[in-house]
Amino acid sequence: MFHNIHIKQHERGLRFRSGDFHGLVGAGPYKLGAFKRLVLREKLQVVNTLDTRVRHPLLDVIVKDEGFRKAVHVVDLKDTERALAWKDGRLAWILGPGRHVFWKEPYALEFEVFDIEAEPRFEHAQLDVVLRHADARAHLAGVEAAPREEVILFREGAALTRFREGRFVYWRDAGKVEVQSVDLREQTADVAGQEIMTRDKVTLRVNLVVTSCVVDALAAVTVVHDWAQALYREAQLALRAAVGARTLDTLLTDKEAVGDEIRGVLAKRAEAFGVEVRGVGLRDLILPGDMKSILNQVITAQKQAEANVIKRREETAAARSQANTAKLLADNPVLARMKELELLQEILAGARTAFVFGRGDLATQVRTLIDREG
Repeated sequence: MFHNIHIKQHERGLRFRSGDFHGLVGAGPYKLGAFKRLVLREKLQVVNTLDTRVRHPLLDVIVKDEGFRKAVHVVDLKDTERALAWKDGRLAWILGPGRHVFWKEPYALEFEVFDIEAEPRFEHAQLDVVLRHADARAHLAGVEAAPREEVILFREGAALTRFREGRFVYWRDAGKVEVQSVDLREQTADVAGQEIMTRDKVTLRVNLVVTSCVVDALAAVTVVHDWAQALYREAQLALRAAVGARTLDTLLTDKEAVGDEIRGVLAKRAEAFGVEVRGVGLRDLILPGDMKSILNQVITAQKQAEANVIKRREETAAARSQANTAKLLADNPVLARMKELELLQEILAGARTAFVFGRGDLATQVRTLIDREG
């Protein structure tokens, strides 16, 4: 007649009559008589409280019972809320929106609720423990910034935060979150050669080198789509304008002035999207083959003309020097005599023949000796 049921200390009974919940039964013996079973259609479901989290198809109905609510923790989370559930000091669950029910015994449970709309960033004293949890990937995302970069987070298109060197963890469902990482190191860009016509109608290819770095990361990612591409494009335009305003000769003789002009134009434009231009230089000037040949001929002719001018200048200087020397010797007999002795010393240098000269003019005697030998 009776159906005896023993509910253990770690168990509880869920009593139903005709499919409706009629209360929670604690540990101990329970008798289920024929009247209850057959007439009242009473059933008793025994559940294990060691399975801390309560799962039941009729949970939303059961949880309204006052006796049941005293035996459980009920955590109701809105769409904008998340929670951490700790069991005996260990992280057991990361909870999303909805109703979550847990038995109060036999474990000690603690819950931390977070409003992810008010504070999308997740900060916690045991952050590493939380991130190692199996559910963390579904609810949390993070980004780390190296010392050389700045990271900017946008939520729904608006800048949420920006930081350097560190870790930033945020809730995944806190709106549409976008991460932008900007390298703050100095960058060197080679502006590839493009054909440009000078003012005197000479077509040539010019390669440009631009050195720059980001000084305002937020402007670099919001003012333009791609700051490096924007800088490259502006460098091309500035180069074309600077070269087109000069003749080939001016361009070849003063490349630094061209670089300075391009840097001035480029720096002003780059400042608008948070980039500092630190250096600009013309690396290569490439002429067409025929123009290169003509230019070489011009340079050769110029150098030959310069060489002839120098040669004539030296000849004139030598003749002027000789004339001055002759005039000086004519005006100074003693100096002329010393010059004759110097010449005689040069003539007799290394000679082993002995000469004896008599009285009279020494130069005349030497000339007579030389004529006689000849």
